[in-house]
Parts: sequence; C-alpha cells; structure tokens
Amino acid sequence: MAERSTAAVDVADNSGDKPLTAKAEQSTADGVAQNPERDTDSEQVQGNGTTASQAKQVSSPELHSGHKLARRYRLEECVTRLDGFSSWRAVDEKLRRAVGVHILPADHVRTRAVLAAARSAALLGDPRFVQVLDAVEENDVVYVVHEWLPDATELTALLAAGPLEPHDAYQMVSQIASAMAAAHREGLAHLRLNPNAVLRTSTGQWRIRGLAVNAALRGISSDTPQRSDTEAIGALLYAALTQRWPYQSDAYGLPGLPKDVGLIAPDQVRAGVHRGLSELAMRALVNDGATASRHESPCTTPEELVKAIGEMPRIRPPEPSFTAPPEYQRTTYQQGTYGRPATPGGTQVIQTPPPPLQSRTGKALKWAVSALLIAALGLGSWQLADALMDQGDKSGDTTNTKTTDDGDKNKVNPAPVAPIKIQNAQEYVVDGGAQHPGDVKLTYDGSTATSWRTKTFTEGPELAPYKAGVGIVYDLGSAKELTTASLGLRYAGDHTTVELYAADSLAPGSLDSMTQIGKVTTTGNTATVKVSKKTKSQYVLVWITAVPKSGPDPATYSAAGFKQAITEVKFTG
Repeated sequence: MAERSTAAVDVADNSGDKPLTAKAEQSTADGVAQNPERDTDSEQVQGNGTTASQAKQVSSPELHSGHKLARRYRLEECVTRLDGFSSWRAVDEKLRRAVGVHILPADHVRTRAVLAAARSAALLGDPRFVQVLDAVEENDVVYVVHEWLPDATELTALLAAGPLEPHDAYQMVSQIASAMAAAHREGLAHLRLNPNAVLRTSTGQWRIRGLAVNAALRGISSDTPQRSDTEAIGALLYAALTQRWPYQSDAYGLPGLPKDVGLIAPDQVRAGVHRGLSELAMRALVNDGATASRHESPCTTPEELVKAIGEMPRIRPPEPSFTAPPEYQRTTYQQGTYGRPATPGGTQVIQTPPPPLQSRTGKALKWAVSALLIAALGLGSWQLADALMDQGDKSGDTTNTKTTDDGDKNKVNPAPVAPIKIQNAQEYVVDGGAQHPGDVKLTYDGSTATSWRTKTFTEGPELAPYKAGVGIVYDLGSAKELTTASLGLRYAGDHTTVELYAADSLAPGSLDSMTQIGKVTTTGNTATVKVSKKTKSQYVLVWITAVPKSGPDPATYSAAGFKQAITEVKFTG
C-alpha cells in the first residue's frame, strides 16, 4: 500500500480533479479556460475531437494480476481503470525492478497519440522527469512502461500534513519550473500538472511524472500549452504555501477558496507566508491580469517563471534545531544497601563519609606529595641556573657556526607558499560545442557545493579522438610564478587526467601555442597538479583530457556516462 500511495500513476483521479489546462474547445482567445474547475472526465468534447463517452465504448483488455506482457512485465496491482485504458504496478522480471504500465487496446481512439507522446517523452531523457522505459504495440494491445519510485512521496501526501516550509516551496517551484522550461524547449508539454504528478524523492529532489503521456491518455490538449503549464505551476506553489486549492472547488484533499471572494494572494490566506513566493504564485496564476500587490508583469511561460525565480533573493534552509538533553536524575540506589531490608519505620539513614584526605592514610599521603614537590622545585632551579650559565659561555664564542643535523650550514628555510586570487575565468573550446560556460565562476566562488561540469560522454575515459579536451582559462590578475594547482572534483573513479598550460590571454589560440607546465592523473575527488616547469604567466589553462564513468546525478541533472565536474580551483605560488 505504501508503494501505491507514493508511486501510482496519476491518470484517473476523479475525486475533485480540477484541470488547470485548457481544452482547445474551451479556450478563449488567449488560451485560458473559461471554467478551470470543470472536470476533464465529464462527457464534453475532448481536445482530439473524441468525447469521453465515445472513448469509454472501447473496452479495456481483460487483464489480471499475474498476467505477463512480452514475457517480461508481470502485472501486480491495478491502480487505474478508466476510459478504456488501465494503469498497473508491475514487475520487470528481467531487471528485477518495479515499473508502472499503462495499457489500452490497439483500436482505442487515443492509441496513436499515447504512443507518440510516450516516444517523445522517452527521447527527452531529463532525470527531473519520471522516465518512459518502453512503448510497444503487441497482440492488439498497446502498453507504455515507465519508472516506479517507491521511495518518492506525492505533493498531495506532503500537503496533507500541512503547508511546506518557505525553503521547500522555493526548491519545488524552482526545480519544477526549470524542468518544464527544458521540456517546452523540446516541444513537450505536460497539460496535467497537479499535486499527484509532482514527487519528492528521499534525497529531496523534485520529479515530475506523466509528461505528455497523461494528457494523451485523457485526451487533453491546449492552444497555449506553455501558459497552461505555467498556471499549473502557480497553482502548485499556491497550494504549497497555503494548503488550499486556488479555485472555489475542493481538489486533491485540499479545501478551495471561499466563494464570491475571488483569487487572493497567499499571504492574505494564511499568516506567515513568504511575501516573495506569494507574489510569484500570483504572477504564475495570471488570473486575467490580477497579480500580486507589487503589480509585477504576469509570467505566461515556464521560461519567464524561471527568470522571475532567479531575480528573487535565495531563500536559505531553516537552521537545524537541537533538543536539549533531559536533566540528570539522581537515582535512589546507594552502594551497600542493595538487597538489604529497609529500615523499619522509615527511610534508612546513610552515614556521611568523612572528607577526603582527613584519615591517617590521607594525611601521610599529603606529606609525601609535599616533599616530592619541594624536591622537584629544587632540582628544576639548579638545572635552570646551569643552563643559563652554559648559554652565557657559548654566546661569547663568535666564531661558532650553526650546523644542521644533515651538515648543511646556514640553511635558509624555503619561503612559504601563498594563495593566488583568481580575477576572472572563461571556458576554453578547441572543437565542438561549449560545456557549461555560464557556470565557470562557480569553480572559484569559495563553495564546494557548486560546480562547473562537462557534458556526459558515451565513450571514455579518454575524450580523444572525439574531443581533444575540455577546460577553463583563469586570469590571475598579473604575471605570477605558480607552484601548484588544486582542484576539487565531483566524481571519483577511473580516471581523471588534468593538464596545466601557461596561456597568453583568456581566449588563447591552439594548445600548440601554449606551454604545458604540469600534469596529473587521479581516481579520487581531488587533483593536485605540481608545476614541473617554472614559468611566470597571468593566464593559466586547466585542461581535462580524461573523465571517469559515473551514474545519473539529479543534483546536476546529468545522466549516467563519462563526465566530470570541478567544484573549486585554487592556485598557489
């Protein structure tokens, strides 16, 4: 049951499901639905020209628990049965993992749309979305297989316990908006983005399920998909801040707004709501031009919403709270009384022991300690006087020369190394496209939590011959003589190779025009490149020619493959 509540597909929630996306036939000129509270399961004309009643005339395939698809996917539990299709929790017996499966007849009116949506979503490959694993038409049925996340929790369940903390709400809207912006850049829309479609994993990452597929299963379309998805994100943020659904009808276990009041800002619904997030939710919801109190322009696309989030001051996580330990409670147990009968008529009186060192033995011990201290003081004074006299005799001898243990006379200690401050940096591209030039500054911002990363490569560890390498040129302000370069790396493994070059500018020419001054190969999370050829240079190229293989990383939104990320770079001279 726990798995069903956390990972069941959201394609047939009829208990108050109020769509935020507009159907083509119910759109105004700007694409906003006239009645955003209307249920998509009503017998109205669907976006693809087919009514729900017509869709229901197609009977679902006769399936049951234990049935196998392609001799591989064993059906376990039906979580949805609606409009001629069904959704199941299943087991992939080949890979021994849980999966989700949508099944519908091959002659269903929405079959082609579902297959096209599933294949398009699978090509996106963004780890912020629940991945489509397979889409097959076989034996008069069509089935779509997707990831199953037993360790994730729906936003619906999180809001049942109360509104989210400001930092959690900020992280949710930031990650959801950036993910949908990436999807829209690839021509994909969700059109059914609601609290059941948003999941938070055990690592704190937010993921979206049902991209394009859920809308295709329900026959939902929109003339303005970007605006529809943006309004849906605004409704999610509104619900996260207030624990209320921003429409008059109740939905997803949340009460709606009072009737005849209209859409009011979240900070007017509940006390203590973060003002910036309240305004952001109003700008995303649009509501025919009604925005927050500052009257900022509305956000009608996920890209605009991402830009608005980036202009906000970052919301820090709450400080961890520690519970003070309980006060020490003295027990009533006294040594020597355990197992003895209690004193008749009251509590047994315990005789107070004498003060320490007041017995005969204690007095003798005190005298012995005193005598030892006096003797130690006398011996120490004599040794000190002898040492001072000896030093006076040696100071008069001006011909003595200091000699170290190894026989080197007048050895001069080497000058201590000093850190060199980085003034500027720029990504260096020899062939192909750039990696992530906008993140170069994160390699010297003083934080190991941020990083610049390479793209994910299918071959490795050596990048050649497909790519000569990737790297960053650093400006040290003026010509400096380097001794070492220390790099913090995000991914360990076999192996990372880093080369160091002295360059003539932030945008140098070919590698042949530069002088290599150091090289190192490592399998750990750090790389220290010692300069083997002393050279003074204002510009230094950190050049990576080999990267290790690593799994998917939701924190950097990177897939599995050969990749590397630099968290921090420090130079010393």
